[in-house]
Formats: sequence, structure tokens, C-alpha cells
Amino acid sequence: MSAPAHDSDLRAVRPGQSRRALLAGSVGNLIEWYEFGVYGYFATIIAARFFTPEGGSEIEGLVKTYASFALAFFFRPVGAALFGRLGDRVGRRPVLITVVVVMSAATALIGVLPTYATAGALAPWLLTLLRVVQGLSAGGEFGGAVSVMTEFAPPGRRGLYGSWQSFTVALGLLGGAGVAALLATVLSEPQLDSWGWRLPFLLTLPLGLGALWLRLRLDETPSFRREQTEREASADGPGATPGQPPAREVAGSVALGAARVMGWAAAGYTFLVVLPSYLQSTLDASFRQALLATVLANVGFAATIVPAGLLSDRIGRRPVMLTGALLVTALSVPLLNLLQDGGTSNTVKGLAVLVAGAVVGLMAGPGPAMLAEMFPTSVRYTGLGLAYALSNAVFSGCAGLIITETVQRTGSVDIPGYYAAAACAVSALALATPRTRKGR
Repeated sequence: MSAPAHDSDLRAVRPGQSRRALLAGSVGNLIEWYEFGVYGYFATIIAARFFTPEGGSEIEGLVKTYASFALAFFFRPVGAALFGRLGDRVGRRPVLITVVVVMSAATALIGVLPTYATAGALAPWLLTLLRVVQGLSAGGEFGGAVSVMTEFAPPGRRGLYGSWQSFTVALGLLGGAGVAALLATVLSEPQLDSWGWRLPFLLTLPLGLGALWLRLRLDETPSFRREQTEREASADGPGATPGQPPAREVAGSVALGAARVMGWAAAGYTFLVVLPSYLQSTLDASFRQALLATVLANVGFAATIVPAGLLSDRIGRRPVMLTGALLVTALSVPLLNLLQDGGTSNTVKGLAVLVAGAVVGLMAGPGPAMLAEMFPTSVRYTGLGLAYALSNAVFSGCAGLIITETVQRTGSVDIPGYYAAAACAVSALALATPRTRKGR
């Protein structure tokens, strides 16, 4: 599918507009992944408070917690289609303003929900409802944010600008891990279990207000303005969409894009979010040890994202992402075995999780720009949003559920490594598949 760069549209873009687009596009993503990280880090506490009635199994409660986690991800494609369609028709700016308000409000409300002990069976249903709202808004976030960031990017810098979307994933997860680690340090375990877990969710409210302020100052992208002008000037009237690609072609690009980023989705959630609960429930690590491992993994992830995006501007998106996918395929199980070995020093274990995060960053850096370049302006918000949402719905949202349930049934502690490696192997095949293009 052709996705012209329209560099002529960008000549009138002022540096200040590009910087505002970078900030406004990435801040909502930071909030989204901060919240999803916090939910993952406090999964064992949430399981006890919302999904484990008196006398219930802890593992059963954890599985239900991850089921609620997965449900939110399955509503992402719905949100991507709904908000993406609006974003391609009425503009990126108004839709991005809407989704950040909805996302922030739903997250903050989790912090005031009654638990199972207070509301009984109503408590998990209320939590799940808010997770669904979060999933819908998150589905509309990625496509719009990446569209804004790449459509405002200077010529030859889409990889660098798009990589900041992934970089804010790392910042959000690190922020969530940092807040969780701080609370685990300053609060006693009973305090953390009773009310301390609510604080990270309530913190989303001021973060959301800051994001709203940035997006209210955002300009509409030059590519969308040009597309809108052409649509309004069309002989068929304002409702026409000149140059609209065939639906089958869009669907093919969505499927290929989803396959290319499924390894990023699966490995990212395995090593960056699910790891704490896995270490606690399977390897008997303490809450603090699990969080420290997650922080190191996210530091490695953050360290390679922007360099990988910049490198992709020089040598191409696919070579950089393919390298990351192959490395995860080869290293996932050996790195996990190092964590399982009681004789391995803490230094080596820390290095192992650092490397795990770093190789995922090789896929995450060029990923947003690669997806944006697979779709023309008229369907970009919808197309790239759906590709990302579908891969995340299956391979991120289900990661905790699949890994926890499979480890319980098989007794194999290598399941997380196999899961990440298998997904990245499929991504490597999709990335190695050439795609005919009419433009860059």
C-alpha cells in the first residue's frame, strides 16, 4: 500500500509545532502504560482485594485478575476502529483530547472502587467495567498519537519521532514500577494491601490534566489538513474520500502489521509487566525483588528504543526490528533459566533482565514509524491503530493469563520464555516478508 511522505506539507511546519506534537502525542501514551504497568505490578494485591473471596484460591484470583486485564485489551481493537474512524474523518486533535480524558477518568476511578469485602460480587464487575472503558480509550490512543508524531516529523526523522511513542511506554512502566517500589518501601505490607495500592491509580488524575493541557495546544497535522482539503474539493462533495484504498488492501496491511509487532507485544509484556507476578508466584521472589527486576528490564528497554528508531531512519525499519525479534527468539529461554538458577549471582540476574528489556527495545523503537508508513493518511489512524491493538489484544493482554494458567497446568517454569520466543519467531517471518510499495 502506498504511503507517500508528503514532505511538501512539512515545509511549512515550524519546529515548535513538531515539538508540541511530540509532547502531546507521547504524554497520553505515558499515562496509559503507567496505569497498565501499575495494574500488572499490583496484580497479586488486586487479586486478593477484588477476585478472591474468603477461602478462595490465590492462584484462581490471580488468573481472574489477568482475565480482567485481557478483557481490557480485547476492547482495544474496538476503540481503535471507533476512534480511528473519527480521527481519519474529523481530525487527530479532537479525538486525542477525548481519549485522554476518558482514560484518565477511568483510571482514577479504580483508585476509589469498593473491594470484594465491601461490595461483594459487585466489586470485580465494577473493576472490569472500568478496564473495558480503559481498553476502548487506549485503543484510540496509539493510532492518533503515532499519526500526529510521524505526520509532524521532519523529513527523514519519522523513525526517531515515532520511537518516542515507544519510549514513553518505557517511561510509563518505569513510572509505575517506581511508584510501586516507593510505596512498598515507605508503607508496611498491611498498609499497602489495605489502601496504599489505591494511590498510584489516583495519581493519574493530575497526570491527565497535564496531558489535556498539552493536547488543547496541539495543531492539526499538515497531512490531515491536506487530505481534508482534497476531500472537500472532490467532485463528489464533502463526504467523498479521494484516493481511498480498497478495504481488502487495508485489511491485508493491518494483518501484516499485526504480525510484525506481535513479538514486540508478547515479549514486551512478558518481560516488562508479567515478570513481577511470575517471579513472586513461581520463583518465590519477594515483592521488592520482583519490582527491582522489572525496573532493570524497563531500563534496558528504554535505553535502546530511541537509538533503534534513529538507526531505522538510516538503514530501514525492518532490519532493526528483525534483529530484535531474532535475538528474543534465541535468548528468551536461556535468560529465564538464569533467573531460575539459585546459584546465579544477583548481578548476573540483573544483567539478564536488563538484556531482555534491551532486545525488546530494538523492535519497539522503529515499530510506530513502520506501522505509520504502511498506511496512507486517509486510513492511517484506523489502520495502524488496529494493527497495534489486535496484536496487543492477543499477545499482550493474554500474556499474564496464558503464562499463569499454563505454568499451573504443566508445572514448567520455562513457559514465559517459550511464549516470547514463539511470538518473536512469527514476527521475524512477517518482517522478512517483502511488501510491494509504490512510495516511501
